[in-house]
Parts: sequence; structure tokens; C-alpha cells
Amino acid sequence: MSITSERTAELVEKFGNCENNSGHAAVQIAILSERIRNLTEHLKVNRKDFATRRGLLILIGRRKRLQTYYLRRQPEAYSQLIRELNLRR
Repeated sequence: MSITSERTAELVEKFGNCENNSGHAAVQIAILSERIRNLTEHLKVNRKDFATRRGLLILIGRRKRLQTYYLRRQPEAYSQLIRELNLRR
């Protein structure tokens, strides 16, 4: 259900400027998107898992705030990130 450390390392390498740049907003958005996809699949099977649903909503809010920040700071990079992650605006 959670994201593996190997997958996290792949996302950091792909969206960060270097392999150790896990604090970059684009990396954090990518990691949160992966976690949200995993939790969404879990909730499709377990419809009554309300604790997971609450956690999912918290992650969605966190990602939305990061997206707003990233859009303000780097609009061109934000639009490219949205295309790569297949997210809606």
C-alpha cells in the first residue's frame, strides 16, 4: 500500500536535479502522487476503510498546496510536471 524506497529513489532521480534532492517541490509532488495512486487502488477494493480515506484526503490537500506553491515559483516547470504525472490542473 505504501511506496517502496526503490520507487522513491527513482522519483527523486527523475524529478530532482540530482539523486539527493528529495526536498524539491517537484519530487515531493511526484512522491505524493504515487502514494495517492496506491491508496486509491486500495480503496477501490476496501470501500469501508475510512481511516485510509481520511489519510488519502490529507495527502491530496498536501499535494494541492505544493502544486500551488510550485505554480507560483516556476510556471513552466509546473506545466511540464503536470503533463509527466498525468494530473489535472
